Amino acid sequence: TPVRAVSFAMVAKKPRVVVVGAGISGLAAAHRLCGAGGDRFEVAVVEAGDRVGGRILTSEFAGHRVEMGATWVQGVVGSPVYALARDAGAIGEEGGGLPYERMDGFPDRVLTVAEGGEVVDADTVAGPIEELYRGMIEAARDGEAGGGGGVEEYLRRGLRAYQAARSAGGGGKELEEVDEALLAMHINRERTDTSADDLGDLDLTAEGEYRDFPGEHVTIPGGYSRVVERLAAALPPGTVRLGLRLRRLKWGGTPVRLHFADGAPPLTADHVILTVSLGVLKASLGNKDTAGVGAAAIAFDPPLPPFKREAVARLGFGVVNKLFMEVEAVAPSEPEDVAGVQPAAAGFPFLHMAFRGHVSKIPWWMRGTESICPVHAGSTVALAWFAGREAAHLESLPDDDVIRGAHATLDSFLPAAPRWRVRRIKRSGWATDPLFLGSYSYVAVGSSGDDLDRMAEPLPRGPDAAADERPPSPRLLFAGEATHRTHYSTTHAAYLSGVREANRLLQHYRG
Repeated sequence: TPVRAVSFAMVAKKPRVVVVGAGISGLAAAHRLCGAGGDRFEVAVVEAGDRVGGRILTSEFAGHRVEMGATWVQGVVGSPVYALARDAGAIGEEGGGLPYERMDGFPDRVLTVAEGGEVVDADTVAGPIEELYRGMIEAARDGEAGGGGGVEEYLRRGLRAYQAARSAGGGGKELEEVDEALLAMHINRERTDTSADDLGDLDLTAEGEYRDFPGEHVTIPGGYSRVVERLAAALPPGTVRLGLRLRRLKWGGTPVRLHFADGAPPLTADHVILTVSLGVLKASLGNKDTAGVGAAAIAFDPPLPPFKREAVARLGFGVVNKLFMEVEAVAPSEPEDVAGVQPAAAGFPFLHMAFRGHVSKIPWWMRGTESICPVHAGSTVALAWFAGREAAHLESLPDDDVIRGAHATLDSFLPAAPRWRVRRIKRSGWATDPLFLGSYSYVAVGSSGDDLDRMAEPLPRGPDAAADERPPSPRLLFAGEATHRTHYSTTHAAYLSGVREANRLLQHYRG
């Protein structure tokens, strides 16, 4: 009968899933749904930008393949990201055969130099301050730090205790100055690892929950973009749609309605997996004072519930930028040694910089970086990492000002001949990119790992009911690095969270 025909059509209709964002998280979710789900779902991935990859972006500079965003695979044993890179032919000889960012056995010659050009001897560098820093960070990661608060105060308490114990045996202000400079160098490294502008804002207790995969940390010779390109290529043709910027999400009922910028036709879906950055979510709640917020914000209708809004507000989301510099040695009239090595012959050194706070021509934003180093041994491309306010300021400067700042720094730390000059630069700009508004998340003081779990909770939220009661159909699901409790801030978290939300839908329909 006609009634039965209509009934059958309703049952046979495929659930439609729209994934917002074609970074590794969104592509992983779509890949899982299209694979394990067979032909069960109708899947679309909408991406605001003109490319797949999100915060993964491999580029070219001065004849080198360089990563503008995600760089490291944090552990290879059991890592799904490393497996994808290997399967894509991006590892080893298949990855291009060239030395690649920090993965050619280098550095074999590290210089730690104090501001003004004084080389710090290796025993001092690898001495008590290094041991103190590593020991305290390991204790924090093992959950043995005790107390709460921020990471920087924890580290400085340790330094004060060490200096107090040492004072009985002598040692004056100059020694303390070296201690402070070396600790500041480690703090700058930790800032780029975590994206926290100030380690005082980085929650000490949460450090005990973060996990890497076992094994070494590696970069990908064939380029990180090969990973996301492989995921995208495995999807049915037409699944990924570029240039669709989400402006309004009406999720209060079924179907969910997605409205886009620039007059693009709206879409409807049974389920939406949202993989936008925490920075975009903060902008959407009016909690981020950043250029481009208006273009980035998503209007949620109805507004996100308080538990979700509060988690978004409490968690930290910082910016990390990379500055690549093509360098050349200016031949001296009378060659000089630096720590007994001819720099021109050996190439640009791996330079750790211990800033002492001297009044000099080095601009303040350069003082936030821990090192300047070649991307691999013998390379003419040097790299410096920046976090927080220094990273954001770097984006605002014209190239000439950046080059002048780099020259002032090199002249102070490598005053001996030959002098190094910067020919041209390339830099990332994640803070002002309206599709991201930053780089990756961290657990801020006042937040906790529980907020990462709240970020992952789908909407509508399940009622407090009996364990055997079927939960409501998840209309709005959340994935991305800021939704994973133990691997947050990494591509591992992004990938795993995308698979997690796809599995949530698979389980829902199996149930």
